[in-house]
Amino acid sequence: FFFFFANHGNFLHDVVFSMKFYLNGDFVAKEDAKISVFDHGLLYGDGVFEGIRVYGGCVFKLVEHLERLEYSAKAILLQLPLDREEMKKAVCDTCRINGLENGYVRLVVTRGPGHLGLSPDGCGPGNVIIIADDIQLYPEELYRTGLKIISVPTRRINSSALPPAIKSLNYLNNILAKIEAKKVGFQEALMLNDKGEIAECTGDNVFIISKGILFTPPLDAGSLRGITRGAVLDLAAELKLSCREQALTRYDLWTAEECFLTGTAAEVIPCVEVDHRKVGDGLPGVITRRLIDLFRKMVLTEGVNLNE
Repeated sequence: FFFFFANHGNFLHDVVFSMKFYLNGDFVAKEDAKISVFDHGLLYGDGVFEGIRVYGGCVFKLVEHLERLEYSAKAILLQLPLDREEMKKAVCDTCRINGLENGYVRLVVTRGPGHLGLSPDGCGPGNVIIIADDIQLYPEELYRTGLKIISVPTRRINSSALPPAIKSLNYLNNILAKIEAKKVGFQEALMLNDKGEIAECTGDNVFIISKGILFTPPLDAGSLRGITRGAVLDLAAELKLSCREQALTRYDLWTAEECFLTGTAAEVIPCVEVDHRKVGDGLPGVITRRLIDLFRKMVLTEGVNLNE
């Protein structure tokens, strides 16, 4: 008996703790999580999603994420199959069944299966998919030394064409920018809008500190209404730090005293170089480090506790 467990412990761990995905009310193994190839989420990127973090058994800002999901769905005329309380329970149950105390939740709602045409007429029912897993967007070292980014040719989609507040499944615009940055040796890309103003990075909002004031691009510049962005603005207010949503150019980043990025997966990460130009002295700034510390405390207290 002891020999079996000693030599097959990893196998038993995989069997007992195999990951389960939420799929339309059921919890299924990874290999059994299947949807139709006719789903318009696959065929056309027709659907919405949220990325949510779990810290110490607390689902951070879950209500805010679910509200944004509802707004995104309403904007694309997609009827969510679950109401907010049902969606909240589904997210928490997925975390619990996977024993996720720290990690990442991807909540996806698709338009559902339909015909080979753009019209969503006849599509449905929509699929609700929830994945709870680990994530590490950037190496831990970069949170201490800072990230280097570069602006790329691919521009952010004009906000009058597609409102950036809609967190849809179609991320090709951001993916192209990410590829362009990777091709020249950078992990993250700075995206501009059609006016040449800063919009955001491929998955993160952008902040700078100049003359002691915190600046971030306005939402109509093409940036997502980030949950972490909002949390940082709240923390800045607690620090009595003056904040402005203002159109920014690359010049503003080049000459800033500090720069950092925010996002659900990225959290708060310092940026020490933009387009081969050092930001400040080329090291994470004092205010940036303070906001990182405060954010890491905040995530343990603001959200839904899985153990209650």
